[in-house]
Amino acid sequence: MNFQRRSLQKEILDETNIPPSDLRQNLAELDFINRYLGGHQLTLDSIERLMPKTPGNNPVEICEMGCGGGGNLQVIDQWARSKGINVVLTGIDLKADCLSYAQEKNWYHPTRWIRADFKDAHFHIKPDILFSSLFCHHFPDEEIPPMLQWMNDQSKMGFFINDLHRHPLAYYSIKWLSKAFSKSYLVRNDAPLSVARSFHRTDWENYFRDSGLLASRIAWKWAFRWQIIHTK
Repeated sequence: MNFQRRSLQKEILDETNIPPSDLRQNLAELDFINRYLGGHQLTLDSIERLMPKTPGNNPVEICEMGCGGGGNLQVIDQWARSKGINVVLTGIDLKADCLSYAQEKNWYHPTRWIRADFKDAHFHIKPDILFSSLFCHHFPDEEIPPMLQWMNDQSKMGFFINDLHRHPLAYYSIKWLSKAFSKSYLVRNDAPLSVARSFHRTDWENYFRDSGLLASRIAWKWAFRWQIIHTK
């Protein structure tokens, strides 16, 4: 395995004919991984860094691209409730089965769901904060700078990205863990492949250079995650 370059191999999750029950098992396990390997905590940290110090009475609009089963948004929903912060949440995803799974969760704050490619999503009001989590690694290099430009254009306060670090320890660790504990063939195949398709710091520096934007923060976080923040 060559970790100098991103893998071009497609993940099974990017297919369109996944049986709903298999997809649901995958979504449940991904949420577990995010909860216990730092993904959700990194999302909340990024929200706090972009959130106004005094949000005021108007709701803060937060939108996730590629929201999957809505695990990130549910964590934000619970966090905002605990802080007394008024938010409106939006999830965008191409897969109807993902959005159906997400809608079954117990939501406290208003939540909207958009089934679309993120580039085709239309906002009546632009979200204050846009973000993606474990989303960018599904795209080839040449599509990421335009994605950054879109996120900048469509957000009021800025955006953040939570994605993986391409590293042999991360690859072989998740490969062993998923083989030992996962009941999902999607997770067993795609979890290590996601690492192989993910990023080094220089990748992000190059993407922002090519996009004409400036990253406010590119930080490594446990466990093998990148936190990318752009503040407007």
